Amino acid sequence: MVAEVRRGNAFYEAKWRDLPQSRLNHAHLGDFPFTRKSELLADQQAHPPFGGNLTYPLADYVRIHQTSGTTGTPLRVLDTQAGWDWWAECWRYVLDAAGVTRGDVVMLAFSFGPFIGFWAAQEAVGRLGALMISGGGMTSAQRLAAMRDLGATVLLCTPSYALHLAQVAREGGMDPARDLDVRVTLHAGEPGAGIPATRERIERLWGAVAYDHAGASEVGAFGFACSARRGVHVNEAEFICEVIDPATDAPLPPGHEGELVLTNLGRACFPVVRYRTGDVVRPLERGRCGCGRTTLLLEGGILGRGDDMVTVRGVNVYPSAFLELFNRVPGIVEHRITAYRENHLDQLHVEFECGDGEDRREAVARAIRESLGIRVSLAQCPPASLPRFELKAKRFFDRRDAGWRPPMGV
Repeated sequence: MVAEVRRGNAFYEAKWRDLPQSRLNHAHLGDFPFTRKSELLADQQAHPPFGGNLTYPLADYVRIHQTSGTTGTPLRVLDTQAGWDWWAECWRYVLDAAGVTRGDVVMLAFSFGPFIGFWAAQEAVGRLGALMISGGGMTSAQRLAAMRDLGATVLLCTPSYALHLAQVAREGGMDPARDLDVRVTLHAGEPGAGIPATRERIERLWGAVAYDHAGASEVGAFGFACSARRGVHVNEAEFICEVIDPATDAPLPPGHEGELVLTNLGRACFPVVRYRTGDVVRPLERGRCGCGRTTLLLEGGILGRGDDMVTVRGVNVYPSAFLELFNRVPGIVEHRITAYRENHLDQLHVEFECGDGEDRREAVARAIRESLGIRVSLAQCPPASLPRFELKAKRFFDRRDAGWRPPMGV
């Protein structure tokens, strides 16, 4: 892959200029510089519209997608046909681990926009030979009706949208677990399906088995959950995985939380070598998983984003911890978290919404104290007032440098 990239990729030619030819191989992976998203973005801004991370002539490329842009400027990502075939092959691992077969009827509940979302999943499902229902352009109610009428057995969507879709179903008098044939739900786009409380809630509402998946537009579909339900396996047939201390860049042993670094091997058209994902993971000791696989297992999947961590009174808190917590408090259907700074200390303002409108502020405050050991400013919002999400949910807002304060009286 490196030899192929060196023949025509301006971005990596510049990054690797000082590396001796004899060390441009897997045995010396640690000599390669890290790749950061900020570098790829800067390269595209300096050389618009696509930058220099294209190994082949533009005429060879057949697909263009972009990152979701929830944390800034979207990154444009291109694939040749060979790169797109590789994407589909990576997704076949995800489908196989979830037990999806040619006999299934699969609802793809996403908008089919420029974000890669489940585009590669659609390609893989098509190659598998299963019957697909394209949910693009449908309302939630229309998607539910199509799933009922067409006998959908598999649902692909974000975990947030699976919960929202179940709520819409119940409001319309439909019980997904009773009235639909869905046996598997498969989720990507955000942490959630790997969090036990969230996964259990999805499974309870849908009467199905929920599976997590991990991937990124710039990296590929690198991880999948298995029947053992312990986390996400890294597809080491197609990716090299490292876990490092983000402060020192030193490699970390199994069992320690650190930043996930990935190198994709089958995408020479748009490679990322030693790509710092910013995702926090905890790899387990290598050994045979209950499912029989021996590939690296990330316990709990993606635990959070390193740049989202907030230290409140000495306690390191990731926003994903609230997802776990709120899915254990009855009645909570949505939430939003804002980080702010007061008296030079990090603080959190937490808003939440109950589907039935019952006052649960005391119960939520107690759950936060008992689970996380912190106190936060808290506000209960009226039903249906917080945003709902079809793709990546944006529930965390960092306003520590903006002088923001919670509304008076909270």
